[in-house]
Amino acid sequence: MVGPHLPALYGLACQLVGDRAEDAVQEALVKAFRKYEQLEDPGAIGAWLRTILLNHVRDTVRRDERHLDEIPVEQVDDTRSLYRRIADEDPLPYSDTLHLDFLSCFSVPDVWAVLDDLPDHYRTPLVLVHMYGVPTREAAKALDVPLNTLLSQLHRGRKRFEQSLWDYAETNDLLRERDGAAP
Repeated sequence: MVGPHLPALYGLACQLVGDRAEDAVQEALVKAFRKYEQLEDPGAIGAWLRTILLNHVRDTVRRDERHLDEIPVEQVDDTRSLYRRIADEDPLPYSDTLHLDFLSCFSVPDVWAVLDDLPDHYRTPLVLVHMYGVPTREAAKALDVPLNTLLSQLHRGRKRFEQSLWDYAETNDLLRERDGAAP
């Protein structure tokens, strides 16, 4: 019964917890095995397994986030904003194409490398909402956090992602390539 759902579970776990995906799926399957009698509709096993996986990831994120050193968003240096950094280099007035030009420097693996480095409590909501298209209320319920907490995690996660993307671009000389210079 579980076999056809393993690729989807593993794919979701990879996006949520990165290199710990196999462990997360295994833990979810062990929990599902122990609670198999609670499965009322065998046709809904995919959704049931996904819920168990999300609950496991949520619990893991909660446990791990107790050990993180956080700084308030207000203390984040505004000069690290993509718009401010690019606009300072480019004399043109603000345009959405400034961001698009910057984003075109990145390949899919580049974006995944940056996303994978984010703390789980930021990556998980970003993946659910922005990659899987899960509505914020549903994501908050799945992660068992208040809606406002999820919205805060999304906001801070996007800021952290933006900062990490810029650092990645500087480290990998992607900004010189944007300006047309040879790497």
